Amino acid sequence: MPGMVSNTAQTAAVSEDLPPASPRISLADGRYLAYRESGVPKNKANYKIIIVHGFGSSKEMSFLAPQELIDELGIYFLLYDRAGYGESDPNPKRSVKSEALDIEELADQLELGLKFYVIGVSMGSYPTWSCIKHIPHRLAGVALVVPVVNYRWPSLPHHLIKDDYRRKLIKWGLFFAEFAPGLLRWWVTQKWLPSTSVLERNPVFFNSRDIEVLKTIPGFPMLSQEKLKQQGVFDTLHHDFKLAFSRWDFDPMDLSNPFPQNQSSVHIWQGYEDKVVPFQLQRYISFKLPWIQYHEVPDGGHLIVHYAGLCEAILRALLLGEEHLHYKPTIAKIVS
Repeated sequence: MPGMVSNTAQTAAVSEDLPPASPRISLADGRYLAYRESGVPKNKANYKIIIVHGFGSSKEMSFLAPQELIDELGIYFLLYDRAGYGESDPNPKRSVKSEALDIEELADQLELGLKFYVIGVSMGSYPTWSCIKHIPHRLAGVALVVPVVNYRWPSLPHHLIKDDYRRKLIKWGLFFAEFAPGLLRWWVTQKWLPSTSVLERNPVFFNSRDIEVLKTIPGFPMLSQEKLKQQGVFDTLHHDFKLAFSRWDFDPMDLSNPFPQNQSSVHIWQGYEDKVVPFQLQRYISFKLPWIQYHEVPDGGHLIVHYAGLCEAILRALLLGEEHLHYKPTIAKIVS
């Protein structure tokens, strides 16, 4: 459908021998950042939205918005390859803060104006949290879709995370990423390990709706054993994972409302059956930060961004303040 933000993640680390296929900007530090535009023309847009992709994804990620809504509201989308992904150069000095500054510089060079919206998906949420911390004055509104939770945030209550198997997996992943990256790379590229096609249908990671979605999208080609054998691909994923789950320069639960006059809003969208990010932690975060509007998909897993109608609901809530009752939690939001 023309104008629809669609397609699915491809790969990272384009060969230096190949000319870039996408437009790029040159950042102040000399790096190139590749991007893709969609929706209505920028000069006719009422709403300008930057979408931040997640782990193993790219600017070609799926965000299916109805063409009628795009035209009706006048929505312009800007997607970009985060540092090291797709056709963007890696950043040897990458930090949580630099992710937000990349977004700000991208917006300035493409002349999006004083304020713009940001939607971060999955691991694309840590650059989005960073925007709230470091460039709140540039934000017109924010949505975090199945945002990852960093178990090292100081204010997470111990009783909510002590028995979480995901915390233990991340802890071991960080250990190998920090002290034995070569061993980690060897391990994830062994032929005796399950392929991503097996992982995609594993109920440990995805619920039944996610598995149905995975039958209709290409999946995660960047996470295949063949791609992980490429040093540039492995390095990008390795550094992204470390940054997302290592200590940050701030705790999100110490943040202030970037819209104190209620001129706009911040939203979290979460699947109740998400097996990658537990809904209990998202509820706790939104309780501690009451200025966040919390939405929950009752039968949703981690891939809710691919569910029919969900992207429209995200846009209507973010841009128009419309609340879809189906996504309002039916049980107590508070997690003590």
